[in-house]
Amino acid sequence: MTTRGKFLIGLILVTALYFGINKLVSSGAVFKKADTQSVLLNSIELPATTGGNRANIVVPLAQLPGTAPADKGTPVVWEVMAWNSQMAGMLANGGPRSTMGSALAANGLDLQIVRQDDVSKMQADLVKNALDLQNNPETPGLIVSIMGDGLPGFSAVQEQLKKVGTQLQIIPYSMGKSFGEDKLMGPKEWLDNPKLALGKTVACYLRDGDQNIALKWCADNGLKVNPDETTYDPEAVNFMAASDFLVAAEKYILGKPEARTKVVNGKNTGVKVDVVADAVATWTPGDVNIAKQRGGLVNIVSTKDYSNQMPNIMVTTKRWYDAHPKEVLGLMTGLAVAGDQVKSHPEALARAADISATVYGDQDKPGAYWLKYYKGVSEADRNGEVVELGGSKAFNFSDNLSLFGLDEGGTNIYAAVYKTFGDVQSKLYPKELPSYVPLAQMLDLTPLKKLQQQYKGKAVAPAETQQFAAGDEIRQSVSKRAWNIEFNSGQSSFTPMAEKELKQLFDDLVVAGRLKVAVHGHTDNAGDPQKNQQLSEDRAMAVERWLEAKSRSAFPDGRVQVYAHGASEPMASNTTPVGKAKNRRVEVVLGN
Repeated sequence: MTTRGKFLIGLILVTALYFGINKLVSSGAVFKKADTQSVLLNSIELPATTGGNRANIVVPLAQLPGTAPADKGTPVVWEVMAWNSQMAGMLANGGPRSTMGSALAANGLDLQIVRQDDVSKMQADLVKNALDLQNNPETPGLIVSIMGDGLPGFSAVQEQLKKVGTQLQIIPYSMGKSFGEDKLMGPKEWLDNPKLALGKTVACYLRDGDQNIALKWCADNGLKVNPDETTYDPEAVNFMAASDFLVAAEKYILGKPEARTKVVNGKNTGVKVDVVADAVATWTPGDVNIAKQRGGLVNIVSTKDYSNQMPNIMVTTKRWYDAHPKEVLGLMTGLAVAGDQVKSHPEALARAADISATVYGDQDKPGAYWLKYYKGVSEADRNGEVVELGGSKAFNFSDNLSLFGLDEGGTNIYAAVYKTFGDVQSKLYPKELPSYVPLAQMLDLTPLKKLQQQYKGKAVAPAETQQFAAGDEIRQSVSKRAWNIEFNSGQSSFTPMAEKELKQLFDDLVVAGRLKVAVHGHTDNAGDPQKNQQLSEDRAMAVERWLEAKSRSAFPDGRVQVYAHGASEPMASNTTPVGKAKNRRVEVVLGN
């Protein structure tokens, strides 16, 4: 948000109403009025002679919102979990209800924020709201915020919504993402040897974002998963159901055993065993509780590694969405303003943290608590082991263009995230999630494109990008997996069968946007060793070129590195055709 702006109506009028105070302005944010809705965006019109350097744009500090309710605007209810990715939304609203001087009040909204950690309750509330809107269109709309990778599972509510004549609809704007806060915490030994997780049990809220972190880590490391949380498989990673992310942490802290039936090779042995939570998938303050109340676990992998996995995605019903285009645009615009402020100014972030504390209602967790773990810290746990805790990021307008693939040469990152975890969940849990709603049925980018066109030619604060140094090798591996990418015999060209595998590889690597990628080429021992060495390099480079050609934004210079091993590192015997086929492989290592 900014107190400077240009109101363009043929000539420049240097006056704007912002935060309830009239101020003279020079250059700064666009303040454009459409009917009764104020549309504010932190963009700066650069002089034509300068050429305009987006990377150097600094968004001025705006006056912080007041505390008194604005008592005007279209009423909307917003249900949120206690999650730090919503800092921009907190500042944009000014309080649990839209306040005077807040960005959302300025954009015609009277938003009531309600904490709701129960995903099933969110689903039920959406169905009820759809029915209430059908009976009375003046009913306040309902928006809920969930983990973006959890939306495929959440979309199971679609069948209930269809019964009341509507469907799920995504608000095409994300206010932020988890960046370390959501994680798999496990014994330190798992870092160097993921196979030690086999036969162990992870406590989590099932079929949602935190479990997705664990499932992706298992898949990336080729670990078998037991999808039945009522049995115990000593040769797989097992899961223990928790009612929410805090209860998942308590399962480990208390160490209470659960009786399970042992299964081997999918067969019930009839043997009863007691299992405890050896690891936890959770988020702040769950991770903080584990560290302070028991300790013994470290971060195995988190959304700091799988950095594109968990954007905060807002969903509503198509019934409300279609009837309120101005409110949708106003919500997105207010969030864009607040996102720039939270990202640019400590004062704005601190205010957002104080609002968060009020909304979340934990008396022992003031604003300073949420601020601390929004930034992320490294602290010693109860046993003296240093653990990374917390970590989230706010998004601005440019970050959203990048997320949804509307930036120049961009990739729809969220589409890759949605498909990756939708496929994982439906494969492992076909009974609970036999299918999931295609993203195209819920995602309408028209409002975001409208804002993009509205500010075309004006320089807006840039998106955050990940920089990779050429030749900077992976120091800490997160995962290692062999991919069955087929090449034509003796060549580095792909067979038609390779396309499916490459597409899955692409989506997986897009999700892990912050991690470096090492592509290792291998051959069998047939033929000349020198030629095999060159062939393994050519094949690894073919994978690198394919990824970079598909998306330069997802695979910038330096992210992908190539290694050639020829026939020197077989994973099976070269004495059989089956063994040779396994040795002709490409291995992908992800790490920091």
